[in-house]
Amino acid sequence: MIVFPNCKINLGLHVISKRPDGFHELETVFYPLPLTDALEVLSPGQLQFSSSGIAVPGNPADNLCLKAWHLLKQDYPSLPEVNIHLHKHIPIGAGLGGGSSDAAFMLQLLNSRFQLGISAEQLREYAARLGSDCAFFISNKPCFATGRGEIMTPVGLDLSAYSFVLVYPAVHINTGWAFGRITPKAPALSLHESILQPIEDWKEIITNDFEAPVFEAHPHLKEIKEKLYRYGAVYATMSGSGSAFVGIFPKNSTAGISFNPDYKVFIL
Repeated sequence: MIVFPNCKINLGLHVISKRPDGFHELETVFYPLPLTDALEVLSPGQLQFSSSGIAVPGNPADNLCLKAWHLLKQDYPSLPEVNIHLHKHIPIGAGLGGGSSDAAFMLQLLNSRFQLGISAEQLREYAARLGSDCAFFISNKPCFATGRGEIMTPVGLDLSAYSFVLVYPAVHINTGWAFGRITPKAPALSLHESILQPIEDWKEIITNDFEAPVFEAHPHLKEIKEKLYRYGAVYATMSGSGSAFVGIFPKNSTAGISFNPDYKVFIL
């Protein structure tokens, strides 16, 4: 059985306060995009994990797909061992949520294939235990997210009339480092309100708090955002803590867009 975990972008991201549990209170808007990995699960009777495509760093035993299997196995002892293969296409460490998506799709795949009968709400609870934004990929629809990113409210946001340009400059931004350079504060206008304003106004009212420290440390990344606007984007932003950028363009207006050949560029 094969599924295709997709990425997400953040439309705005505010770090509002430091929580007693050590995490930060956030607000953001998640929006899904059709840039995908491929995840295949077979049932050979032995638990295995392999990957292809973009190299997945770290110990394979720590991959979120395997962690998703172990999480369900605790509550569903009859869940069989499986052979997992992940073909990685979504850039890693880019603020696009690829690993979180893989984990969430793994939960849904196991639930469907082995008829575990887990409700969508229960799947979201499992996903939140795997990562702050994993739960988003269970519903996989535009939403306003708060808390650590796991508390979600649907947003009636349809950007199907636009094209998206994703630019990944292959710069790894350490999330802990980025949080350490932000002074939390409540925004003047909540994203829950500003995201419903005309997209032409977003440039002036929707911001990502991580851009300032990232641009200070990596000045050349600011040029990516500026270049997206020069090409005609109606809105451009860094996604999450970076370092991928997204430009939103009128449909069929992305011809001729080019960046440094070392960057990965996706037109969706």
